Amino acid sequence: MESIFSLIPDTPLVSFTILVLVVLLIPPIFERIRLPGLVGLLVAGVVLGQNGLQVLNPSDETIKLLSDIGKIYLMFVAGLEIDLKDFRQKRNRSLSFGLATFLFPLIVGLIVGRAFGFGWNSSVLIGSLLASHTLLGYPIVDRLGVVRNEAVTITIGATIFTDISALLVLAICVSIHGGDFSAETLILQLVNLALYAAFVLFGFDWLGKEYFRRTGDAEGNQFLFVLSAVFLASVGAELVNVEQIVGAFLAGLAVNDVVGRGPVKEKVEFLGSTMFIPFFFVGMGLLINVPAFVSTLTSGLALTASIVFALLGSKFLAALVTKLRYGYSKAELFTMWSLSMPQVAATLAAALAAYQAINGVGDRLITENVLNSVIVLMLVTSLFGPILTAQFAPKIRPPQPTLTPESLADWGLGAANPSKAISASTFTIVVPIYNPLTEKYLMEMGAFLAGHESGHLVPLSIALAHVHMDDPQLEVGIQKAQKMLNQATNTAQILGVTAYPQLRIDDDVAQGITRTAREVNANLVVMGWSQNQGIRARLFGTILDQVFWSSHCPVAAMRLLTEPSNIYRILVPVKSITPLTIQTIRFAQLFANANQASVTLLHIFVQEVFGLTQGPDAQQIQQFEQQLSEILSQAGPTVGFDIQTVIAEDPAEVILRMAQSFDMVVLRSFRRRTAGGLTVSNVATRVVKELTCSLVMFGEPHS
Repeated sequence: MESIFSLIPDTPLVSFTILVLVVLLIPPIFERIRLPGLVGLLVAGVVLGQNGLQVLNPSDETIKLLSDIGKIYLMFVAGLEIDLKDFRQKRNRSLSFGLATFLFPLIVGLIVGRAFGFGWNSSVLIGSLLASHTLLGYPIVDRLGVVRNEAVTITIGATIFTDISALLVLAICVSIHGGDFSAETLILQLVNLALYAAFVLFGFDWLGKEYFRRTGDAEGNQFLFVLSAVFLASVGAELVNVEQIVGAFLAGLAVNDVVGRGPVKEKVEFLGSTMFIPFFFVGMGLLINVPAFVSTLTSGLALTASIVFALLGSKFLAALVTKLRYGYSKAELFTMWSLSMPQVAATLAAALAAYQAINGVGDRLITENVLNSVIVLMLVTSLFGPILTAQFAPKIRPPQPTLTPESLADWGLGAANPSKAISASTFTIVVPIYNPLTEKYLMEMGAFLAGHESGHLVPLSIALAHVHMDDPQLEVGIQKAQKMLNQATNTAQILGVTAYPQLRIDDDVAQGITRTAREVNANLVVMGWSQNQGIRARLFGTILDQVFWSSHCPVAAMRLLTEPSNIYRILVPVKSITPLTIQTIRFAQLFANANQASVTLLHIFVQEVFGLTQGPDAQQIQQFEQQLSEILSQAGPTVGFDIQTVIAEDPAEVILRMAQSFDMVVLRSFRRRTAGGLTVSNVATRVVKELTCSLVMFGEPHS
């Protein structure tokens, strides 16, 4: 074996190639055995490191660079993923719970550190490691539709306070460890931190908004600006003697409002979750000394157990105090506890930074035993936390939506009185025409909807051009576009709907569509479904992605396998009752009423991870179905409808099975990632890929 590895050239390219292969192959294997992919990356690091095959060396400059970039990127994405809107809505209660779930672990961790003979500085640092949390359970509460529950919202908002506070404590402890401590130096360090944090949070926010405003839709430049911001903040942190990860997290918060949930954010997260962040976890595995790790689990078991139980107990105490103060239920108590339990992003990054902090006499801020205990803590909480979330979150009652005619039909589709819903303007549907094979079906669908609302169609064809308006290729494009518009206009005349065709010359198809929709004050954009879901689409986005993000009005992307007039049975999967869900139902109602079709609402209660989730009780099912009935009957076109509730572990499997008896499935557009930058699987991805009937992906702007 050694002779084989000796043949491998010792070059940075080889190390990089090995890391890429590990990230590609290992996480899916561990996810198949129901373990987090990041655990697989840690194990791979151990196997390939000095105590294993010795293929990768943690002291190698390439490995150190990539691991450091991953650490910085991890904290940046953690800041970028925090929902500032939710935090602002429940700011006071979020700060209250954040203070409790920060101070209790800090104090208990301090006591543990002192009990095991650590100095005051190291003990405070150990306490701060327990104070932050990573929202690994977010995908579960989101899938269950309880994200808007107040207890869940304040737990998510508390992440800002705990992570910032823990990182600032880290910065102070590292500074104290590196030099002579005095009251003057502490005050100076705090002033530097305050000025630096203010500069990053407010300065980068302002710079980002100005840069984005001036560059317009140049996503490449915006992407580079975001990358520049995170690394400039990290370098700036070092200049004021602050850990790099503090600057990265603050940079994430600063550009959060600037990038929103748009294509630039997708690109930033994609790059991190597929490359840099996994590199960090592999690098962590390389640093694990297997004999020392085993020793920590045997002779040092008391320290490890104390740290783990200190975290579990202090986080529970913080959730209990908050529950008693604000009158939350038992299910909300355990959900808050389980959501604030996992210790991954900030904890691992801070622990590694503290371990690598060496003072003038060669002492580390925390010992190898503490670092190994933190890794055990990460493994325990990243497994135990989501299991508890899956157990208790389904017992939380989702917040009750306000069902008024205005909220049920606020963009005009299916309103009880369409003329009032769209004011004095005529109901307008823009239909981009760019594929002769799908043009006829899209125009027919648009005609059904526009005819029902006494509106009109705007067939749109875009001829691509760049600088020279006398380019021969542009002339060919204009002729082709005009031909397709003529065909679309003829189709509209046959269907008895007024059409106002538009030919637009633009250098970007998505921008041409959204700008035209804005100019004609469209109520809806109906367009064909793009099949491009490969690596290029993930990196650069599809036309559909960009239209969903930038359109001012709802967008319905369609893959029609038959004429719309032949669609009589419509299936609408419903996860939770939200404004977008209501609009999706309204869209299905409108088409069903125009074509004398029926609508079936399918609600799936998800049997969560490890099969531990209890099924909903009869009262929960009855209440949810009653809410759906009110949505269908209170306002909008009258159609035949049916409501079905299914309890299952695999929502995609249920949708695909039931769809075999339907002519069309209407899904709502949605994408989300975890706060650690790790991709969350989307049920819609599999449904779109395997569905054998017609499909509509419906979404509001910025979805």
